[in-house]
Amino acid sequence: MKKMKARRIAAITGVVLLVLLYVITLIAAIFDFDGSGTLFRACLVATVGVPIFLWVYTWLFRRLTGRDTDEGRDDQ
Repeated sequence: MKKMKARRIAAITGVVLLVLLYVITLIAAIFDFDGSGTLFRACLVATVGVPIFLWVYTWLFRRLTGRDTDEGRDDQ
């Protein structure tokens, strides 16, 4: 089995986090419980923040290590 590259792991993690955030946002929007408004707003903010954080992570990884995370890709 090939080693997963940092960028691919970050992307998979981001997708899983975003799906979980969407489910939590939906639950907070449907059910009315104490703190559901705060949870709803936090999930909406995180929906924007998670992709930005992952992009910054991969950008910093490339800059600090001096290597590209997509080495070996044929479609470049």
